[in-house]
Parts: sequence; structure tokens; C-alpha cells
Amino acid sequence: MSREADIGFLNSNHAAAEGALTAGVNFYAGYPITPASDLFEYLARKMPKQGGVIIQTEDEIAAINAIIGASWAGAKAMTATSGPGFSLMAESIGFAAMVEAPIVIIDDMRTGPSTGVATATGQGDVMQARWLSHGHYGIVALAPFSAQEAYDLTIKAFNIAERLRVPVVLLMDYVLVHTREKVRLKKPPEVEVWSRKKPRVPPEEYLPFKPDEDLVPPMATYGEGYRVFVESLVHDYRGYYVTRDDVYEELVKRLSDKITVNKHIVLDHVEYYTDDAEILFVAFGSTARSVLSIVRHARARGLKYGLFRPISIWPMDTDALLKAAENARKIIVVEMNYGQLFLEVDRVIKDKPVYLAPILTLDLPTPENILEVCRKWL
Repeated sequence: MSREADIGFLNSNHAAAEGALTAGVNFYAGYPITPASDLFEYLARKMPKQGGVIIQTEDEIAAINAIIGASWAGAKAMTATSGPGFSLMAESIGFAAMVEAPIVIIDDMRTGPSTGVATATGQGDVMQARWLSHGHYGIVALAPFSAQEAYDLTIKAFNIAERLRVPVVLLMDYVLVHTREKVRLKKPPEVEVWSRKKPRVPPEEYLPFKPDEDLVPPMATYGEGYRVFVESLVHDYRGYYVTRDDVYEELVKRLSDKITVNKHIVLDHVEYYTDDAEILFVAFGSTARSVLSIVRHARARGLKYGLFRPISIWPMDTDALLKAAENARKIIVVEMNYGQLFLEVDRVIKDKPVYLAPILTLDLPTPENILEVCRKWL
């Protein structure tokens, strides 16, 4: 499919790759892993024709560090992997958060723990995406449920990464990434493509980690004539290692608060029939497609079911969730793990029963699978 086409019939890996190209990706580093390898292969065919650089590294540790370095050299950089490879990136995701490198990581979830079943689907990386690295830092994770959203949210992931200088994770899953659907490709000015802020002061006055009012520092990259010192230890505005309580507190709070302060560009969700829903389902990714089928069939029978589908998983739009749950008697969280998104929903909703419907299958759960687990509450 050519970039000139407006419509493509793509799986979500290929749609995400097209979204990255639309967003301006010009550096990709990765290591082959099921089910993310075809995204790598797709970009390997496309990116060099547009002047981009793509490399296969010796492992996922090298891949994540390569894109951090490329980001600091001015590139829009990304990688893609699955659960085991994502685990190997743990330390470097913390490094990216600390040095505020804008990067995008696509995690095509499969079963786990460990290598699990390489060719089976799962949704067990929700907490991993948020708390993969040690220490406290802010991160963004988005979850599409269609090939079109995979395209659109990859563009959004790059925009957030560039705007807030954070790692952004796109959580997809095995079934989703290999399901082909119609995707409408977009081009500027129809779609906004953002770039990172640049310094507005002369080089002698520039402090690499001094934030603006939005808590995000302008980013001068290597080779632009500014003195840039990138330090993974606790650092002051100059980037120098400093062991003082006030410096440490300000830095850690800012790394988290810059997402909260700018959450209006991050928060995203979709609601279905929530205005009068008495039973509210919460689900994300491909599982939400089966839940939506349940909700629509229930509505046809006069049952007041609704669905809240978070797109931004971290941070979640908790205000919207609370509003969607106002009329509900029960909230049921459906996910392909043993309760990860459930922990966040249960934390937020304090005045109503929240139930976990864990779907531990190796393929996309059918509506019948989900109803069987949920029947005792319905």
C-alpha cells in the first residue's frame, strides 16, 4: 500500500507503523519478537524510502537505549516489542523518564508470565507499563481497540512524547495486531503533528532541565550549539549530579506532575450507553470489542448495560469514569489477566461494588466466555 492511498486494509501493527510515519518517525531500533516482528518488517520496507534509519539490535536492551540516544540527537524515535522484551527495557525506561527523552514504545501484549505462549493473546502488561522501572516517575500508556485507533493513537503517542518529554507506551495485544481492518490514513493539516519545544534563550543562558510553566523544559539536542549534559543521577537544572533534598524532591515531583498538569492532552476514553447504565462494564483493547457486543445485545433486550472503555490507561480519565458510573448499581471490569486494570477502577470507585471478570484464555474471549464469568453478578 502506498503512502498516497487514503484507505488501507491493515492489521494494527501495520496501522501503527503508518501512524508513526505520519507522525514523522525517522529512527527505529528493535529486536524481532512475536507478535511485534511484522511491525518491524513493515517499517524496514518503508522508512529508508523516506530518509529514516532502522536498525536491528542485538537485544531489546540495546534497542531501547538506541532510541533514547537517537531522541537526544533530535530524532523522533520508537521501538516495538512484546512482554519479555518489554521487561528487558525496564532500567532504560526509567533512564528515559529521568533524562526526559521523548520516545514511543509499542508493546504487543501476549500471555505470560515469562515467555508464556508466544502466539497467544493477553492483557497482562497494564501494571508493567506504569511501574516497570524502579523509583517514581510519570509515564503515559494508551490502548487502542481497532486498527484505526492503532493508527490514530500512534500519532498521539508521538505528539505526547514530544510535547511532554516522556516515554509513551502503546498497549496492543496479539489478536488486535493481527486483525486486518479498513484504516483511513491522514495527512497534515488534517492531523496535527507536534514537535518538542526548543530553547528561546542564547546558549550561554540555557539550562537543559529548567522547566517552563508547563513543567516541561525546552530541549536542545546534541549538535545544536547548546551545552547539554544528560545525567541519569539526580540532577539540577544544569544536569549536574546534586545530592540535596530540595533538588531531589523538586525533580521527582516534576517528572510526575508534568503529566498531571498537561493531562488535557493525554486523557482519552469512549463511552457506550452509560447515561442510564445500571450495569457498567469497563474493558479495554480487543476484549472491549466482545464486551461491546454483550452490551448492544443486552440493550436490544431492554437491559440497561453500558461500557466505559479507557484509551489512556495511564493516566486514566477517572473523572469521566466516576461520571459514567453515577447510575450504575454494579461495575464489572473485564480483562485478560487476573486483575490489573481492576485495581485502578476499584481504587477510584468507592461507593459501589466493583467486580473482576478475569478471562484467562489463549484467544480472544467470545461474548459467551465473558457472560459465563459474569453471570453470577448479572
